[in-house]
Order: sequence, then structure tokens, then C-alpha cells
Amino acid sequence: MPFDAAPDMSRRALIRRPSPRLAQGLVTHIDRSPIDIDLAGAQWQGYVDALTGNGWHTIEVDPAFDCPDSVFVEDAAVMFGGTAVITNPGADERKPETAGTAAALRDLGYPVRTMTAGSLDGGDVLKIGSTVYVGRGGRTDAAGIAEFRAILEPLGGNVIAVPLTKALHLKSAVTALPDGTVIGYPPVVDDPSFYPHFRPMPEEGGAHVVDLGQGRLLMAASAPRSADLIADLGYTPVVVDISEFEKMEGCVTCLSVRLRSAPSGS
Repeated sequence: MPFDAAPDMSRRALIRRPSPRLAQGLVTHIDRSPIDIDLAGAQWQGYVDALTGNGWHTIEVDPAFDCPDSVFVEDAAVMFGGTAVITNPGADERKPETAGTAAALRDLGYPVRTMTAGSLDGGDVLKIGSTVYVGRGGRTDAAGIAEFRAILEPLGGNVIAVPLTKALHLKSAVTALPDGTVIGYPPVVDDPSFYPHFRPMPEEGGAHVVDLGQGRLLMAASAPRSADLIADLGYTPVVVDISEFEKMEGCVTCLSVRLRSAPSGS
């Protein structure tokens, strides 16, 4: 549960409220299910409350109600240190989402680099220190990886492309614990050997964690056995119900962009 920490202005997170058209969003690897829009709104607020209750200051990007998937704000931007990279989403329907995210980051003082040459979704990017894994799958292409690598390498990032065929995004398959261990649900991980340290999780939702700091990890309520495993590793699970977003192939990482560094040059 949240410990009601006062929001730390050095830890900020972008969020974007759900579109009333959420049910019309894209699904690729699962069957479409009915969406309860009111419940989705309540779950989104619960997610926001979990962030603020654990010391994060949330910043709401202007809504994009005409874009059904816009609540998944992570796909529109990748932060590397104090620089923001605005992506070029792989689905044409999602390209209009990036303008509002870019505006919010500029307003916060972050230098913005905008991708144009290839396609890349932020959900395909897993950062572990200076190592940046990028899933080469349905939403991120080779040209996008090359452009992203050209942006990050001068900033100190080492971009490693990994295969992705069994899930929508790389972070639908794997995320990382604070100690650098990559966790994943084996049926949707193409090749665990790409990662130096890999730990399998017993549920698909258990493969997704958001590091809130102080050993606290945001996790989905759909993965209770995984939460127990995480707790046994000495971490504190912070559990939120995001069932309506999981129906749209969303997970806890998708619903925010964490800003851990001050803008470059500030």
C-alpha cells in the first residue's frame, strides 16, 4: 500500500487520462473484450493515487480524447537522463498522441529530440542504467532503432535490439527490478538469453513492474503469485487494479512516463 509520502519534485511522472473511446483502441495479440469506461476511469485514478502516495508528483498531459490509446502515454516519449525523445509510433492511429506529450515536456524545460526516420514505441524500450534494450517487433522497425541509437549514443546510451514476436511491446514481455534483474513471463519472451540476469515470473502481469523508489514496486493486481515472489526478494509490491487497461494490452509501465532527472543543461 502507498505510504503517503509527500510528492518529491525531483520525481515527476507524466500521466494522461483515458479517452472515452478507449474501447476502440488497438489490440494485436489478444482477443478484444468489452471495456467498462467508468471502471477504467476509476482504475486510472487509483494508479495516479498510487504514484502520488509513494512520493511522485504527477503532471497531466493535455487529454487526447480523439485518440483511443492515448492513456498509454509511455509510448509517445522516452526519457534518457535529462533528455526527452519523442517517438514516431508504429501505428498511424497513434501518431497524433505525440504532440501533447512533447508540449508538456518542453513546458517542463526538457530538451526534446523528435524521431522522424523510422517507427518506435516507447513501450519497446527497456532501460537498465546506460544499457537500453529495444524490441524489434510490430511497432518498432529497424529504421526506428537506428535513429534512436543515433540519438542515444552521444548521450551515453548503449542500444541493444532484441527480437519481439510474442507480445505487443518489449515491456509487455519483460521489465527490470532495481538490481538490474530482468523479469519476464516465459511464454511471451522470445529469447531470455539476451539478458545477463533473467528471472521467470509465474503470471504475465507479474512481468511488469514500475520502480517507485525505496524498494517499492508498482504491480498489477492480476499477478498475486508474482507479487509474493517479489516480496520474497525483499521488495514491497504496491498493487493496483488495471484490468480494463490489460484488456487493451496495457500494463503498469504504459500509464506513465517517469522523469527522474532534471532537464539537461539545467
